[in-house]
Amino acid sequence: MKKDIRLKHIGETHINDKIISYVVMAAIVIAIIIISLLLYSQKINQEVKDETMTLEQMTEAIGQTDTSNEVAESASTEIGKTVEESEEELKTENVMTNETTQNISSNESSSINTNTTQNTTSKEEQEAKETKELSFQRPVEGEIVKEYAQDNLVYSETLEEWVTHSGIDIKADKTTVVKAAEAGVVKSIKNDPRYGLTIVIEHDDTYQTVYSNLLTSEFVVEGETVEKGQSIGTVGNSAVFEIADEPHLHFEILKDSIAIDPSIYIQ
Repeated sequence: MKKDIRLKHIGETHINDKIISYVVMAAIVIAIIIISLLLYSQKINQEVKDETMTLEQMTEAIGQTDTSNEVAESASTEIGKTVEESEEELKTENVMTNETTQNISSNESSSINTNTTQNTTSKEEQEAKETKELSFQRPVEGEIVKEYAQDNLVYSETLEEWVTHSGIDIKADKTTVVKAAEAGVVKSIKNDPRYGLTIVIEHDDTYQTVYSNLLTSEFVVEGETVEKGQSIGTVGNSAVFEIADEPHLHFEILKDSIAIDPSIYIQ
């Protein structure tokens, strides 16, 4: 009986020890939780405080910005320029720039017009100079018995038909001396199958004179430089295409290798 009571007492004591152990463990856990909550709370408070300080710093920075703006506005006022004045000055500068551009354009146009006028004048002067320098004289004295006819037709006694005529025929007796119409270089002396014995004188890069239906060319040779009025040959009757006509000199002027009316150029 005593033994049973003792066993029961030991069992109860063991249970009580376990309960105490559980209570202590629970208290420790609760204490840890409370401490953790306190620490977390302090952390949150610190973060809130930090945020508050940041906001304060931002406010202070804004206050400094306002102060800077006030200083800038004050400086602008002291200089005496407002925004409206600056805009007005900008408009004035734009107007002045536009006027300057227009003046430059006007000057350039005037310069172009002046250059064009000068070029036109130079061209006219050059043409007048050429005409003055190349004042052709009659190679022989006599009547023009057949006119220049490139745009119309003249009647040929030899061919008995109406034909074109690239020069003029100046009536002259056989052996009449033929003279150079202008100074130049004898380019060729040849027997042309249509116009007989022919002398060609080159005066520059533009003009040539042609003397055909000659009897002789004894006064000059090819490549010789001749003066205006210098004797170059004599009138004959060697032109096959004009054999039925009276003795005459067939005379042509070429400009850029194209036959032109000699009557316009000879004096």
